[in-house]
Amino acid sequence: MDTNIALQRVAGALLDGNAGRAIAEMETYLTAWPQPQTEEKLRMVREAYDQMAAYWRQGIRDEGLDHQYQLLLQRVYVIYANVAAYQHVSTSSYLSILSRRVRHEEHHDWSLAAIRRRLEDFVSNVAMLELAPEADRQQQSEALYKEHQQQMNRLFDYVLTSRQWSDAVGRDFEQLLVSPTVDSIDQQLIVSAITLSLMNQFDMAKFRLLVGVYRNTPDEHVRQRALVGWVLSADASLLAVYPEQKQLVDDLLQSEAVCNELTELQMQLVYCLNTEKDKDTIQKEIMPDLMNNNQFRVTRNGLEEVEEDPMEEILHPEASEQRMEKVEQTFQRMMDMRKRGADIFFGGFSQMKRFPFFYETANWLVPFYLQHPDIQQFLGRQKVNKFLEKVVVEVPFCNSDKYSFVIAFQQVVDRLPESMREMISRGEGSMVEVSSEEMATPAYLRRVYLMDLYRFFRLFPNRSQLHNPFDTDKSELGDCHFFSSRVFSDTPLEQRKDEIVRLLKRQKLERAAQQLLQTYREEDRHVQYYLWQKDYAQALQLDPDNEQALAGEARHLFSVGAYAEAIDNYDRLLLLHPDKESYLLNKSVCLLHLGDYEDALQLLYRLNYEHADNANVNRVLAWALVCDGKQEQAEKVFLQLREAGALTGEDQQNYGYCLWLQGRIDEAALCFRQYVDDAHAGSSSDFQLFDEGWLRERGISPTEIKMMVSLVL
Repeated sequence: MDTNIALQRVAGALLDGNAGRAIAEMETYLTAWPQPQTEEKLRMVREAYDQMAAYWRQGIRDEGLDHQYQLLLQRVYVIYANVAAYQHVSTSSYLSILSRRVRHEEHHDWSLAAIRRRLEDFVSNVAMLELAPEADRQQQSEALYKEHQQQMNRLFDYVLTSRQWSDAVGRDFEQLLVSPTVDSIDQQLIVSAITLSLMNQFDMAKFRLLVGVYRNTPDEHVRQRALVGWVLSADASLLAVYPEQKQLVDDLLQSEAVCNELTELQMQLVYCLNTEKDKDTIQKEIMPDLMNNNQFRVTRNGLEEVEEDPMEEILHPEASEQRMEKVEQTFQRMMDMRKRGADIFFGGFSQMKRFPFFYETANWLVPFYLQHPDIQQFLGRQKVNKFLEKVVVEVPFCNSDKYSFVIAFQQVVDRLPESMREMISRGEGSMVEVSSEEMATPAYLRRVYLMDLYRFFRLFPNRSQLHNPFDTDKSELGDCHFFSSRVFSDTPLEQRKDEIVRLLKRQKLERAAQQLLQTYREEDRHVQYYLWQKDYAQALQLDPDNEQALAGEARHLFSVGAYAEAIDNYDRLLLLHPDKESYLLNKSVCLLHLGDYEDALQLLYRLNYEHADNANVNRVLAWALVCDGKQEQAEKVFLQLREAGALTGEDQQNYGYCLWLQGRIDEAALCFRQYVDDAHAGSSSDFQLFDEGWLRERGISPTEIKMMVSLVL
């Protein structure tokens, strides 16, 4: 047995909430792969469990038995989780390097007191820069920020590779992350590191910490990162071990504001996972239009402005205006996508994540700030810097893309056309701008962070060695479909599920929609729920006159051959809409199947009179005439369909019947051959050359059928 299988057996016992079996499986694991310190911890848990079990076996009633059992189960989980985390880190070249680098540094204190002191000293030192001589201020600032970012990179790696935290460590970190004496950028980065660690291995202390930060921080940037962190890390499979997860979530969701934020977050995650599709739309449909109608061309030396042809203005004076209008329409389409929640920048910036800046893990998730030491070499010219400051403030890039833009821009600025460089020197730009009011909203801050996370898990070279919540291999929405999780069940979010189902339906995410529908409580299963489930009979019990349910049930009855019952439903629909063409036509088809040609033709004559050019009406009319023995009338309708180019393969078959019943064998065979060719071209799965029973009812003998088969095939 390898280590993974052995640990999976421990995990299985924990997920079942069976402390005794989990201890036994862990003992088996440690027998094969000894770890003295871990064995000692497990021995203490075993002794406590055996003592508790001994009292129980003696019939002694202990009111605290359930609580003690739960605590022992959690102690076993902590042991298991530390072993699993150690194994994961040690077998990952990327994580093992991070872990060794930060833990083997000499004279580096990782105590909470030391971490707090370094973070608070940085804030104080930044404030003190204002008192430094102006000549020395820039140099001192660069040195200060460089040293601090190096410390933050190490702290990020330390937290990312950390094992299970004690409750005390969790409380201390929470105080650190809500303290006004610590810089917001540092707090945001630490929250992200905790989130990645928590995703890799669930840790109740870290989960509780993120919930606490979400509740208590006055900083909206930190709050939104904490929200995303605890939502994506909630683990319903561990509710038997940590029911506190559910309790914390239930308490939060008593607030309508929290329910609103979680509903928005679920929608944003759906849009986030649609990024690849949006990228394809932009690259294949929008960018070609923009490139074909702009005033620049790409050369080896960069962009060059295209001079206008004077003859073009004379010969086609409207062309320039039309091109500009086309560009504006295309650009507006992209802006509309952004407003709907699409990540319109991913495709363009995904190629800009190979700069050395992104070799450092923390840099993928660090909030943007111009003093970041790793972009200082790309900042220099004052006029250009003003333009960059305008861009990073006003354009809705995520943090990761802002760093990419600054680095890439400095590499191409000298190759831009002179007109564009002059515009930049004036601090002007025509890029997408977002109001400061929108940028300050929680929804905007959350979306920016989700964009950062998505880029990290899609483009970071070592992403495969981390748990990826956006991995859709097993589930249509990966781990992002939290509305269907048991952690959020039986809460006020139940009343928000309809909004999410509608979004999933619009996005063609049927499996995800079905997954969420399966979590509906009995008391929440309304008419729309049964319509989504295509349980039309149940929907009609709740609303007998619901048009969508009546139509759906009629279609279902038709599909199973219950034509008389389907007609009853169409009659009820026609009471609601007496002149609706589709209901009249469908009823006539049902009558045809029942052999009631006279009533069917009455409806079809009316429809043909009111909709003479409707091909569907005409083809059903033609078939009804064939069935009723009116072959000459039917042929006229088939010829009308042919002239209109509306003959389908099935029409060819029906026309063949019409000709055959008139004794025009060769002409009928031609129609049947065309029907066969169309069926083969379309790979029809329900291909049937003849309805032999129907033909025999109309005097065609089995011998004639065989001869026609030979003639056609």
